[in-house]
Amino acid sequence: MKKLNGKIVDEEELEELEEEERKKVVETYSNGVGVSVGFPQPDQNLVVGYALTVKKETSFLKPNFRGLARTKGIKFVCIDVNRPLSDQGPFDVVLHKLLAKEWCEIIEDYGHKHPEVTVLDPPDAIQHLRNRKSMLQGVLDLNLSDCHGKVGVPRQIVVTKDPSSIPYEVTKAGLKLPLVAKPLLVDGTAKSHKLFVAYDQLSLAELEPPLVLQEFVNHGGIVFKVYIVGESITVVRRFSLPNHGKRDLSKVAGMYPVPRISSYLSSAEDADLDPIIAEHPPRPLLEKLATELRRRLGLRLFNIDMIREHGTRDVFYVIDINYFPGYGKMPDYERVFTEFLLSLVQSKYKESTFLKSSF
Repeated sequence: MKKLNGKIVDEEELEELEEEERKKVVETYSNGVGVSVGFPQPDQNLVVGYALTVKKETSFLKPNFRGLARTKGIKFVCIDVNRPLSDQGPFDVVLHKLLAKEWCEIIEDYGHKHPEVTVLDPPDAIQHLRNRKSMLQGVLDLNLSDCHGKVGVPRQIVVTKDPSSIPYEVTKAGLKLPLVAKPLLVDGTAKSHKLFVAYDQLSLAELEPPLVLQEFVNHGGIVFKVYIVGESITVVRRFSLPNHGKRDLSKVAGMYPVPRISSYLSSAEDADLDPIIAEHPPRPLLEKLATELRRRLGLRLFNIDMIREHGTRDVFYVIDINYFPGYGKMPDYERVFTEFLLSLVQSKYKESTFLKSSF
């Protein structure tokens, strides 16, 4: 990890950020907190301290979002990681997505010392989503059969060492090809997001553990990105990998990289698709799933990657869960997130009022 203009930047971001984009970030913050021009200033502020990488800050804290939030009395303040956190603020909310162990210890200690501040989200809860084995654990024993659908996890195994043993482990577990290979740890690096599809036994030995091998489920080439922001649920269709038939598999061998779903520029919302493939998961199912995962994970900001098994209408699989995803790609995220932040303060106010009235 490196620092650029007082902000956390990793190696991948330094390569991705163009010079012009970096200059915009510097210019925005050289004059203070970088609020947009043209929006009225409210009398009172909800102060949200944030600790994000430059890439995350640029994609999330866009001028329109800042402007809308400011009209509602929300002020975003960049946390200086070079100074003690307790010396900054005061904050009503701390929003963060830094992966360094040192930062996790700092924010955890801060949360204990300042219970009046809402930390989004607790580091120990986020930790569950940094390991693809524990990531989907909360989905395995869910019983959502009374919610107009079924939700499961594709069959998978974890391989931690000895690539030469992978073909044997796959056969032993009874997994069927093709398999999606995913790095076990999600640590924010480019490597942790590099996925491959293996089509034959020989190619399995070329993989680099530790990793998760997940059975590929035909899903009509569509993945549902389910964004969770507190109680709010937003679903976006995106294109994914096409179905694989037996005839196709007989012609394909080897291992091929999978493009990141989040890198697809166009959504599949307006595409001319088979209605059965395009139909969003039932709302009652999503509400129950989101409620259960919020409770089990202890998180309020995450997204679920879901697929519908091809040929069915009500059989779904969760293939990934991400903490604090790319909300900048979510429709109307500015309004949704602004209302969420305001709701946090309102709930705390009601709680404090109730406690005072109890004495």
